[in-house]
Amino acid sequence: MNVGLRTDSPESDLSPISNWRHLILRTLLLFLLLLLTGCFTDAATRIAYDIETAAKRVEHSENSKFTLAHRTPSKKGECDNNYKAQLDKIGALIIWCKDEKNNQTVSSHSTSYHSRFVDTPDTYILEKNARETLFIELERRNGRVVIADVK
Repeated sequence: MNVGLRTDSPESDLSPISNWRHLILRTLLLFLLLLLTGCFTDAATRIAYDIETAAKRVEHSENSKFTLAHRTPSKKGECDNNYKAQLDKIGALIIWCKDEKNNQTVSSHSTSYHSRFVDTPDTYILEKNARETLFIELERRNGRVVIADVK
């Protein structure tokens, strides 16, 4: 007894994929979707991704340090002027982008993604000038990577 689904039977509504263009198009669309997912990140998420990468670079020995230098803006046309950065002890990372004329907040971005990789024992709030680099010092304490300082 044959058990299964026959697609080459005249009674079957299913036919094997014979149109390779259809398959290629679907594959390209999926690839494009995955690519664009990474393209539409915000300022806070890009910093969190940098923290994730930097946390892996901190050596495993106690008190090892690594300083992350995040250049802003990390994406052209986004947060080009003064900005405010907050990394707080509850695990949030918030970026406020300011306008050029009044120094008023025009957009804000937040994430807690980085808290999977680092602890933040203190809250840091910094006012940064346009294109000023954000420095985040990471240190291994009690086996965990922590944010030791932000400048």
